Order: sequence, then structure tokens, then C-alpha cells
Amino acid sequence: MDQTLQTYLTNQRERHLAELIDFVRIPSISASTEHKPDMIRAAEWLADALRKAGLENVEVLPTAGHPVVYGDWLHAPGQPTALIYGHYDVQPADPLEQWNTPPFEPVIQDGKLYGRGATDDKAQLFTHVKTVEAYLQTVGKLPVNVKFCIEGEEEIASPSLPAFLQAQAERLKADAIVISDGPMHDEGVPSICYGLRGLCGFQIDIQGAKNDLHSGLYGGGVANPAIALVDLLASMRDADGHITIDGFYDGVNELSEAERAAFRELQFDDAKQARELKVPELTGERGFSFLERTTARPTLEINGIYGGYQGEGLKPIVPSAASAKISCRLVDNQDPDQIMKRIEAHIEKHKPAGVTIKVQQTHRGKPFYISPEHPYIRAAARSYEAGFGKNPVYIRSGGSIPIVEVFSRVLGAPVVMMDFGLPGENMHAPNEHFHLENFDKGIATLCYYWQELRRD
Repeated sequence: MDQTLQTYLTNQRERHLAELIDFVRIPSISASTEHKPDMIRAAEWLADALRKAGLENVEVLPTAGHPVVYGDWLHAPGQPTALIYGHYDVQPADPLEQWNTPPFEPVIQDGKLYGRGATDDKAQLFTHVKTVEAYLQTVGKLPVNVKFCIEGEEEIASPSLPAFLQAQAERLKADAIVISDGPMHDEGVPSICYGLRGLCGFQIDIQGAKNDLHSGLYGGGVANPAIALVDLLASMRDADGHITIDGFYDGVNELSEAERAAFRELQFDDAKQARELKVPELTGERGFSFLERTTARPTLEINGIYGGYQGEGLKPIVPSAASAKISCRLVDNQDPDQIMKRIEAHIEKHKPAGVTIKVQQTHRGKPFYISPEHPYIRAAARSYEAGFGKNPVYIRSGGSIPIVEVFSRVLGAPVVMMDFGLPGENMHAPNEHFHLENFDKGIATLCYYWQELRRD
């Protein structure tokens, strides 16, 4: 890193941390109407931080929900434009009694900043703000053009952002979208996430008789919705963990040998994972490792199943209804709406006699994938090596962030996920925190990244 940048960041570090503490102190809980004034306060606070960093055209833009904060610096002619995405909203802090310190009274202990939103996503977002500030307050310019698009609804699934992106596509046009909003592979092990799974969630409701029936008088003579549900669910998977719904795997790419080698290089300890989870062994789709199953393969999981008597003792009835909540994680080119149609066709084909079935799709999100060989990904790898002193590993995430795919599709640009959090930082849980070592290394990495993206 340029010595002028390094000196500035070193001299200003205490101020930067004090500002970050002020940011985390704002209880910007997007899920709560009670905190709507705090959401406005957080957006205005962030807009002011962007202005002080030297960004231009800073605005707090309205949406159907919480506002989006925008700012830009576009004085690098002929150079790429990077759109930086993040979010200023946070999860609720409950249960409060499990926090060691108040969630919105942030403190620094043992090199970690504790507070709700510390790692998700305020500190990670702030690395971008301070990187831009360092360039503009020392060199006076950035190697590339930058735009910021910071939303306030990520923690409630970004309901307003897709329409905002469509409406503001010209303003937000960029060559790359850069996101820092997740964990690295492990402490001291930087990583680049090149794939996110999509999501198709649905509920099955099975109705039998008009009310619960005496199992002695009616058992064996009418359909039992609980049995019908179990049979229907069992028809969706075989003994090898393979999903048996016709067409379910259409659009799923075979893992290349290079990808499988990258998984092996992570040296994941299956036995250790089983011990930590307190299960006899890890299971799943035959022919794939735990990491492959949980990040690069599609799944169908029963999230909840209920029906009949749930109280103490035995109540011998034929229940009148039974239901299940199910989620499918999707990969590669699987489309959640197409998957839902195939699930509905499977249910119709395997529908048990004597019951009526209602199916409702509840969640949808497309998967995201970018080649690890993409030039912007390779530039990120070189930047991590310079900022952290070691090469990053390449990973897929088992989770879903549907808005990432929306960004890529609507704006027609590659998404580069450069995360600086850690898996054990209690994201969404009590005692959320962020390792400040990664605040420093994250800023250094981004300083290198903007240089790497610069065209000669």
C-alpha cells in the first residue's frame, strides 16, 4: 500500500473507530416500526459520513420502505466503475438477557467491537467508506470510479430494492458490484465466495375429515392426513439422499475436478463437525463431501412438520389435518419458480387418496455463481494476498442472498464478494462482534483492490 495511505490510516484509526462506534450505536432495526426514526437517523448519519469522506452527489433516496443512501466519485475517465453495496439495517437484539454488554452501547474488548450490527454489516461497510476517504484525503483521487448503494432492508429480505434497482439502473450502472457482508472461511484465512445458493420455500397443507376422529371408530376406514403427509414427503427423496422430483436437477452443473480439488484443499474435518453437532455421523447425498453437499448441491429439507395431538400422553385420534414447511436450496441455473412447478407436479402425481392438498410457495430467490477465473475475482485474490499476507481460498456459500443475483441481472455486472467478517462473530445472535484486525486488513485489501482494477 502507498505509504501516504498507510500513514493516514494509522493516524486516523482512533477517529475511524470512534465514528464506527457512533454508527453501531444507532438501533437501526428494519423489522420494527418502532425504530423507523432510527432508520432515518442511520441513513442520514451514513450520508453525512459519505460526504465527509469526499464523495459527491450524496442523497438519501426514498423507496417503498426504508431509504437507500447513494453517493459517488466519478473522476477517473477511462477507468472501471465499482458499485459498492451494503446495508445499514440490523437484526433485532433479542434475547437481551444473553448479551454481556448492551447491544446498542458498543464497546471494544480484546480487539473486538461488540454491538448489534458490528459485523453485519456496519463495520464491513465502513471499511469501504474509510478506504475511499483515505484516497481522497491524501492522493486526492481514486484509481477507479466508485458508487455507493446502501439499503436499509437487507435484514427483512430487501423487499423494496429490486424495484429501486430497476428504476435507478442508469444511475447505478457499473462494471463491477462489490459487496462485503459475510464471513471469511476462518480466522486468518481470507476467502472469496463465488457462489450462493438460491431458495424455494413452500408449505403443504393436507386436509382429511372435517374434524379429528376417534381412532377406534374410524381408524383404518378414512385417510389419515399425517400418514398421507409422511408418505408424500418420503416420495421426494431416495435412500441415497437423491431428490426424486422429475426435472429437479435440470440446470445443475457437474462439479469440475478443479472445483472439487478446491473443496479438498479446505481440509474440512467431517469427524470434528459431527462431534461439534453431537451426531453419530454426517449424512447426505451419496458421492459428495459435506462441504459440497452444503454449498454446491441442491437440497430439499423439511423445516417443520405438524398435525394431530401434541400434548402429554396419548390421544388416540385420526387427525383432521397435517402440514409441513419445506425449503429447497438451489444452485447454478435452477429457477425457483420452475422448481415449484415441478414440485407441484410431483405432489399431484403422488397425491394420496382420501385427502385434499394445498401447496403455497412462500419464498423464492435465484442462485448466484461467478467463475473463480473472472478477471475481477482474480484481482480480488491478489488484493487479499497483499492485504492479509496469504492467498485466499475459494468457497461457495450454502446460504442465500437473493439480492446478489438481482444486482447482477438488473445491472448486468459481475458481483465480487469480498468479506472481512468471521464465522464465529455471532451474526444475528447475542454478543455480535467484529475483529478489528480485519477492519485494518479489510481497508488495506480494498486499497489494493482499487489499484488492481485500474486499467493501464
